[in-house]
Amino acid sequence: MREFGYERVLDISGAVALLGDDPDARFLGGGTNLVDLMKAGVERPTRLIDVRELPLNRIQFTPDDGLRIGATATNSDLAAHPEVRRHYPALAQAVLAGASGQLRNMATVGGNLLQRTRCGYFTDLAKPCNKRAPGSGCPAIEGEHHNHAILGTSAHCVATHPSDMAVALTAFDAVVSYETADGPGELALTDFYLPVGDTPHLETALPPGALITGVTLPPAPVAAHSRYRKVRERASYAFAIGSIAAALDVQDDVVREVRLAFGAVASRPWRARAAERVLTGGPVSAETFAAAADAELAAAKPLPHNGYKVTLMRNLVVAVLTELAEEAAR
Repeated sequence: MREFGYERVLDISGAVALLGDDPDARFLGGGTNLVDLMKAGVERPTRLIDVRELPLNRIQFTPDDGLRIGATATNSDLAAHPEVRRHYPALAQAVLAGASGQLRNMATVGGNLLQRTRCGYFTDLAKPCNKRAPGSGCPAIEGEHHNHAILGTSAHCVATHPSDMAVALTAFDAVVSYETADGPGELALTDFYLPVGDTPHLETALPPGALITGVTLPPAPVAAHSRYRKVRERASYAFAIGSIAAALDVQDDVVREVRLAFGAVASRPWRARAAERVLTGGPVSAETFAAAADAELAAAKPLPHNGYKVTLMRNLVVAVLTELAEEAAR
């Protein structure tokens, strides 16, 4: 690890100004991903700008009954917050599924959104990787890819996004707030992550030098009837091989409203819009749930060793929606 500077900031404008003066600096929250990447040599910042002391750790309802989550709120505080657990249970479940207690105590909401892929080729400097070195190639396509993407891929990258929390936030139409030297801005989370295309090294639509200040969830009564389910290769904390955030509102055995987002199947959390369209207004049945999953997964382009994810995600959709429908019928 090369030498780097360190500075703790106490105000947002000061943090943004420091990064503007030094584009090779990085904001530091909990450091649970950034520091690992620095140790591996993937990230080589000239300076770390510690933002943990900024007044951005509050979790509170908005005047219209949405939810505002500060960027420096820890994952532990988010998962334990009683209103989050009551009104957005899938979000709390996703955060709890994401890491050990020690990591959740350090990791921040803003940092969670910005974590990088866990593709082994990305973190191995001896290997080419278009995310790390644009134009060098994607060895995962012909190599080890059993846990790589099946949706939204390109010939340049098949890596997946590792966040659990972001999957639930995507299902609930989260909006990311940020601050730049030119003032504040917002991005819907569905626009926050860029498609892979031929520039997989460009991962988000954040303007240069932007500091994430918070995430807002608009009012969504359906979110109170939600669930996050994660499948991983071992029972202890591990990254998903497939996950789903689902919310369901049923009336008279008809789906009145539904939210679906998939994790570990694309370079970004995947909002399942095609599945939602099939489900909305349709009957509550395993057949309808399976048809919705099939509609979404029709666009899948699995590689030779990750085609199992298509079946896995289909089964997850049916199982989780069935559970939510049975709860609604009680």
